[in-house]
Amino acid sequence: MAISRSLIHIINALHLLLLHLAVSQYNIVTVGSQSSNIIRSLPGFSGNLPFKLETGYVGVGDGDEIQLFYYFIESERNPEEDPLVLWLTGGPGCSAFSGLIYEIGPLTFDYEISSWNSTTLLYNPYSWTKVANIIFLDAPVGTGFSYATTWQAYYTGDRLSAATNYNFLRKWLMTHPKFLKNPLYVAGDSFSGIVVPITVQEINNGNEVGVEPLMNLKGYMLGNPLTDEHVDHNSKVEFSYRKALISDQLYESAKINCKGEYINIDIENALCRKDIEIFHECTANLSISHILEPQCPVTASPRPALLKLHPSRALIEDDHSINLLLSLSHLPNDHPSMCRDFHYFYSGYWANDQTVQNALQIRKGSKERWSRCNRTLAYNFEVSSSTDYHRNLMNKGYRVLVYSGDQDIIVPYVGTLEWIGALNLTVAHAWKPWFVDGQVAGYTVHYRSKKHDLTFATVKDAGHTAPEYKPKECLAMVDRWLAHKPVYSQ
Repeated sequence: MAISRSLIHIINALHLLLLHLAVSQYNIVTVGSQSSNIIRSLPGFSGNLPFKLETGYVGVGDGDEIQLFYYFIESERNPEEDPLVLWLTGGPGCSAFSGLIYEIGPLTFDYEISSWNSTTLLYNPYSWTKVANIIFLDAPVGTGFSYATTWQAYYTGDRLSAATNYNFLRKWLMTHPKFLKNPLYVAGDSFSGIVVPITVQEINNGNEVGVEPLMNLKGYMLGNPLTDEHVDHNSKVEFSYRKALISDQLYESAKINCKGEYINIDIENALCRKDIEIFHECTANLSISHILEPQCPVTASPRPALLKLHPSRALIEDDHSINLLLSLSHLPNDHPSMCRDFHYFYSGYWANDQTVQNALQIRKGSKERWSRCNRTLAYNFEVSSSTDYHRNLMNKGYRVLVYSGDQDIIVPYVGTLEWIGALNLTVAHAWKPWFVDGQVAGYTVHYRSKKHDLTFATVKDAGHTAPEYKPKECLAMVDRWLAHKPVYSQ
């Protein structure tokens, strides 16, 4: 472990040096601590936008050296009364635009007619902005269009990122005071399972000591969240057994030989080592985001060195092979129906178009190239489990929604249920199906303690980012939950 930590420090130092050179190369000028713009139309979308979109920057840190970019979309129903949601996409380092365009926002790409040179946007009728005001935040710094004016400010980590999110929200609400009374929720998925609870703790702590503005914090939402590094990844063996990816015999053998420990195995335990080798052989060629979908051959490329040091922590997609295809003038023949990963190509072409950046009011010189997921963050993975943060928040009266696409092997629902069980909450409503249009959309269980309220729901046939696979069902789920109704209500 000491060698690994030394290597991490060296790599982070190299990243900081590169960032220093990049900041020196570009003449970045910060235009005040905050800026915002109402965007009425976007390249690729026909006509005016049928919703209110605001983009802007909020400066945080000493001297506002960190400039966090955001997309804010008002609720399409009742912005004065509907909840305000701060959305944090996972990674770390995946842009808020990824969550907006592929998951819960009101725009999506038209994959049937789009090309490299002409990306067409469509209205998403299942956007969560149907029921909530949403701030999509490019965080941490270095993500999406967020940037820093000093190279030192690019260094961040789990706790610092959460504190920065809190300071962003404070400043944003100061300039948007009409939303102070709206119920506030913090939400995110994937790696945000680490950062969201810490951010909620920051907001809670600020409220308790009277930091202005006081926020109307009501709870948080997590999708397929990385929560406890060991529990989540150790659960992949049991998940694979439940999904018939490994045999009954292998599962029983591994349980006995490895004694339930599949991550930190004893290298001298030959029987356990052999079982784990067979497990990896059985699961190596799956699409890990959704085990029932085909694996995309062009995305089979090695992870960069930083991610190899944290193979279970960094959950960003590997865009290496995507970058190799950026120069192609046409899509591969099996696009789009055969491989979902091709969908991600469009965001890079769209967001790096200068007309798009002009429309979004991106500051010139602040970003050399936009990436959907930035793999070169100088990031300190310091929190291996956010479970203690959940425990700390249990007596604060917050509501929690945790949902999992049930075909995801990156963060299996099995591990999520395990850490939820460790909170020792009382089951208020036992496991039962929930429905959309008369069809089973998943299964849900409701937990409760004296002040804590937690709903867990699976989303049937969904993958790692559930709304991407089942947008209609996920909108129904979050609409019911935000309205304080059981997920299983119709």
